[in-house]
Amino acid sequence: MPLTVVIVDDDAGFRCVARRLLRVRGFRVVADVADGAAAIAAVRLHRPDCVLLDVTLPDRDGLSVARALTGRPGAPSIVLTSIDPERYPDSMLAGCGVRAFVVKDRLVDADLQRLFSSAGT
Repeated sequence: MPLTVVIVDDDAGFRCVARRLLRVRGFRVVADVADGAAAIAAVRLHRPDCVLLDVTLPDRDGLSVARALTGRPGAPSIVLTSIDPERYPDSMLAGCGVRAFVVKDRLVDADLQRLFSSAGT
């Protein structure tokens, strides 16, 4: 059974690329949304295994969305994305419940199964 994923990014083009990439890698994308409120609603509705979450969203930052999604039984594994690789130390990410971080332009080369299942990048 493939892992299910919700993609959260305000860039429709990035969501499209990520959706295709995740599907090719064997994931099942159950929703893709553009903001934090929609992310929280999609996770409640679909109960995905994983969330690919952008840091910069129009209504709130991805770290606050991650905090809202984690800390409960059955919480999804969260991989945070951004164009800025230097800004998010592992300790900050772990404190928000984020499993890993991947720079957007390196998503194609990333081992997504490992990122969603293990701590660290």
